[in-house]
Amino acid sequence: MKLHEYQGKQILKSYGLPIQEGIAASNIEEISAAIKNLYPNPTGKEFYVVKAQIHAGGRGKGGGVKVAKNPDEALEKAQQILGMNLVTPQTGPQGKIVHKVLIAEDAYYPGPTPHKEFYISITLDRSRGQDIVMASSEGGMDIEEVAEKHPEKIIREHIDPLVGMTDFQARRIAFALGLSGTAYKNGVAFIKKLYEVYAKTDASLLEINPMLKTSDDKIIAVDTKLELDENALYRHKDYEALRDVTEEEPLETEARENNLNYIKLDGNVGCMVNGAGLAMATMDIIKLSGGEPANFLDVGGGANAQTVEAAFRIILKDPAVKAILINIFGGIVQCDRVANGVVEAYKNIGQINVPIIVRLQGTNAELAAEIIRNSGLKVVPAIELREAAQKVREALSA
Repeated sequence: MKLHEYQGKQILKSYGLPIQEGIAASNIEEISAAIKNLYPNPTGKEFYVVKAQIHAGGRGKGGGVKVAKNPDEALEKAQQILGMNLVTPQTGPQGKIVHKVLIAEDAYYPGPTPHKEFYISITLDRSRGQDIVMASSEGGMDIEEVAEKHPEKIIREHIDPLVGMTDFQARRIAFALGLSGTAYKNGVAFIKKLYEVYAKTDASLLEINPMLKTSDDKIIAVDTKLELDENALYRHKDYEALRDVTEEEPLETEARENNLNYIKLDGNVGCMVNGAGLAMATMDIIKLSGGEPANFLDVGGGANAQTVEAAFRIILKDPAVKAILINIFGGIVQCDRVANGVVEAYKNIGQINVPIIVRLQGTNAELAAEIIRNSGLKVVPAIELREAAQKVREALSA
């Protein structure tokens, strides 16, 4: 589950990590109040940073981050950003509508030492079965370019999840970043605490870009990208309330409400499968047949007629779908349940204008075939995977 920048920062702050302070707002009244309350003791020389809040990076390059020199300018820039369709390298050409902005304080104030931007992130390295910290002294908007053209500038440190980050590892990262003196001490503390947040929140990704050394040698998070493992949300009931469904794919939201494992893709063949492994194999079959999978959809082992009908409806709501492949191996879930769900969906939805290829094997497969045969539905049966692939190819070329 992805979080907005302001939400991720509040979680960091709750663990004692220093952040660039800010106030989120979703309308003009809230923006005005945020600007007024951001600096408790204003001097009239404060800068404001207005940031679009969407689940995508590259906001600065897309015009979603603006600096204002005074409250009036901050209000003007916030009005420009709020409601805009923000296009970044991560949103794709369709962009995302900005429903909320963050009014943040100026962290680049003058002082005795120059400020410096760094990059740091923590995620799981599946090839090693260990968490990995990646850091760079070249933080900021062009970190992707640094990784591509200067990979030697990326520091990598693997962390044993059973041990956690040790003191010497945090020191090694801070030293490799070039920190010294007070900034070095603050950096070591920041890095250790950052890993604590990553582990205790069951995060799948925690990225700070930039991690800023301020002009007075503080280390703070200026931006935060925090993604949580949805499978662990039962341990964090309060985090579920942070979900922003306006930022999610509507079909994925509907699927989650029906306890379905669904991910929308960009293809033309919808697939309904039971089991993640079989779903991956089915997607391979679709590609080998000349099509592209339109979704990953695992109905799970406890599927019933209602679950299958919900899955069917979700697939059909995707206008890109030109054919549907239902590939069920009846082990825990019985094939006749799936067949009844398909029949009920047909009856309740009405006319369906895309061809449907059905492969049901395993428990009660013969009963399922009889249910579909007696239903009068216009479906194309298949027995073997190779046959199913051929049927998909024929359906797409018809």
